Amino acid sequence: MHSIILIGYMGAGKTTVGRTLAMRLGRTFYDLDWYIETRYRKPIHQIFSERGEAGFREMEREMLHEAAAFEDVVLSCGGGTPCYFDNIDYMNSVGETIYLKCTPETLSQHLRMGKSIRPLIQGKTPEELEVYIRESLEARAPFYEKAKHIVEVPYLGNKERVAQLVEKIAEQISLELK
Repeated sequence: MHSIILIGYMGAGKTTVGRTLAMRLGRTFYDLDWYIETRYRKPIHQIFSERGEAGFREMEREMLHEAAAFEDVVLSCGGGTPCYFDNIDYMNSVGETIYLKCTPETLSQHLRMGKSIRPLIQGKTPEELEVYIRESLEARAPFYEKAKHIVEVPYLGNKERVAQLVEKIAEQISLELK
């Protein structure tokens, strides 16, 4: 059976939604960044500093091909994954791709409430963060919008909102999965 692959900008909720969607569908959940860290026994920021972005993107591509080949999985990808090489075309060929589309305002809210440290946005004021997100989204949109499904994501401030979004996604893709 096809993989379900979640893409979108950092803070879109790919991991949170992916984990819940996998449970809802009885599938295994993988986060591509965690998968890379486990396989290489190093955090992403260390891989970046040792190999540079180009080296990391090569590794990410290999791990994407490996993880997306698993059956009955929900896979969340890093925000940049679809934007390099032929990654988005590959993802579309092996699974149901879902772009979790957020406004810059929603992404900013999610990133501010998130617990993880994100070096790309550290030290930015709320205004600087929104400008950065807006510019990044503009550059990445042509890749993200190649997904088979685009789902508008509201502010996911609680478990009920996450559950509602997961139900919406499950309904939208259920026809393709049968």
